[in-house]
Amino acid sequence: MQTLHSAPIVLPVSTDPIADGAVLVDGDRVQAVGPRAELLEAHPGVRERAWSGVLTPGLVNAHAHLQYTDFEDLNSLDQPFHVWIGRMIEKRATFTDAMWSESTRRGLHLMLRSGITSVADIVTDPAGVLPPTARSGIGGVSYIEIVFEDARSWSDSGRARLLERLASGPASRALGISPHTPYTVATAVFADCVAIARDKGLRLHPHVAEAPAESEYVLTGTGPFAESMTKAGKAMELIRDGGSGLSPVRYLEKLGVFGPDMHAAHCVHCDPADRDILRERGVYAALCARSNKILQSGRPPVADYLREDSPFGIGTDSLASSPSLDLLEEAAALRALAASQGYAEADLDRRIFEAATLGGAGAMGLTDIGRLEPGSRADLAVFALPDLDSVTPGTACGALLDAASAGAHKCLGTILGGTIVHRG
Repeated sequence: MQTLHSAPIVLPVSTDPIADGAVLVDGDRVQAVGPRAELLEAHPGVRERAWSGVLTPGLVNAHAHLQYTDFEDLNSLDQPFHVWIGRMIEKRATFTDAMWSESTRRGLHLMLRSGITSVADIVTDPAGVLPPTARSGIGGVSYIEIVFEDARSWSDSGRARLLERLASGPASRALGISPHTPYTVATAVFADCVAIARDKGLRLHPHVAEAPAESEYVLTGTGPFAESMTKAGKAMELIRDGGSGLSPVRYLEKLGVFGPDMHAAHCVHCDPADRDILRERGVYAALCARSNKILQSGRPPVADYLREDSPFGIGTDSLASSPSLDLLEEAAALRALAASQGYAEADLDRRIFEAATLGGAGAMGLTDIGRLEPGSRADLAVFALPDLDSVTPGTACGALLDAASAGAHKCLGTILGGTIVHRG
């Protein structure tokens, strides 16, 4: 059955904004986008649902850990990343699959009610996480995480476990692989994860250049991460060899990791040469500025990414290190950071909103989400704004970010594959 979703302002993102616009949905696909009057004339008698807000594509979260929704107490520790991760590991040991499922379910609820319809989700415990994620119908990719693996543990059970998890995943949910980081995954294991993904045609999503301690580890094989890996009895090549003498990005480039089939989380500590590598290899960064701030990891150079036309999406990370799973709030924080770094171009609002939609889609290699156009998946979000009458199509992106910055936005509705799954 066809439904016409209309609103005072429609932001298709891939084309110009539309005043008094509408989106015609047929099943789980968008059939047409345009002025409301024209679509009503072309489709007489169509069922209309009129929304009193700004209608956009469903937001696309480029990096998250849904299973850590119930770890919210960790985001107020006021500790640097290398200390925080120890507390994270301690709490992980107390959770069962049933607890992971409930935590994941709550995270999905928070995302859907804030207009997020697709997510790049890192999954460390698939048995508890994948079933509720698949049942929700949320779009995107679930990346099976490989973490704390050296050559011995990988050959003993790690590799076989990954292959079994990939083979037994739900058919309705796209899977990928996430070799966690160079400091928790041995060099040979990291390379094998990449080889497995490419052999199976799966996407990759590691964490890259997130924290200063990571840069120290990769450069010299020393620091708190080296100490923790040694204490855990892990035989890591970078510790043995005294580091690589390279930045995390240049180290992974040397391994042949980067390509358009992957995107990298965080990318905080990336100098111009690092950013050149990512851009030339077609690698999107998934920027999570609020998580980086809480974990005292630094500030991503978002203004440089914008100036250099480096592709990026926006992620919320998890409630273990972020104040919310609201992607508009994360986008508003990134906009403020870009402005503080000197980016003053008139396209800032538009480009940040594009990163929260098209950017996340591009990061996961998906072409039918993050936009409203014929043939795209019928994922929509509608946001109420204060003083909507004063907002024009040309100022709508900025108005959405302004409202999110002030906590004055509200998601009126989320449509997932043509079905309304949230009403505000």
